[in-house]
Amino acid sequence: MPRSRFARARQAGPRSSSTCRGRADQALPTPLKTRVLLADDHEVVRSGLRAVLEGESDIEVVAEAGDGYEAVAKAVSGGVDLAILDVSMPRLTGLQATAEIVRLRPGMRVLILSVHDSEQYFFEALKAGASGYVLKTAANRDLVEACRASMRGEPFLYPAAVTALMRDYLERARRGEAAPEDPLTPRELQVVKLIAEGHTSDEIAAALVISRKTVDRHRANLLAKLGMRNGAELTRYAIRRGLVEP
Repeated sequence: MPRSRFARARQAGPRSSSTCRGRADQALPTPLKTRVLLADDHEVVRSGLRAVLEGESDIEVVAEAGDGYEAVAKAVSGGVDLAILDVSMPRLTGLQATAEIVRLRPGMRVLILSVHDSEQYFFEALKAGASGYVLKTAANRDLVEACRASMRGEPFLYPAAVTALMRDYLERARRGEAAPEDPLTPRELQVVKLIAEGHTSDEIAAALVISRKTVDRHRANLLAKLGMRNGAELTRYAIRRGLVEP
């Protein structure tokens, strides 16, 4: 009588555990790494953030930048899945850089990293196109999860920001109001930031690839729009808006 399949299997004996483990290991997919750009004007901060992120098997820091312009250039050149930008950087703020990155590479994920637990910064980050807002004081705890949430297409907001968002939405809905528009254009925000950083008209023209005459026209428009008289008042405005640090 032919032996049953069960009997034949029993006679053959169990497979070795090492063979089973080997096949199981071969079946496991290689984890995909999220390629990250870190942008902060303080090298020591970038070093600390890199240490936090590279402790994770699914995250790899592939580029760093020390100002907003450099961040935009590296983010849009390819090879980066997620940009993490400090909110306050020279030349372009993190918010301005976010808007440029999203414009030049639609769908690019951007996280804003900030010391400011401020509704104003938070709302401006969302308006610029950021997919999350992380406080530096909680970066060790929140940054890795923020990266993963962002790559899943989910927003990441710290608890106080969620409360602020809900409160603002409900208040505006109750009053039937739309969100207020920024009085300045993105280009005017760039110009006022560079003025506040102490750049001359010629330097601003070179940085923005426009003529000095255009810079002077932007300066005049800024003074008129904001009801101000000179560069010192524009600088104070830029500080209040968080475009530059005092």
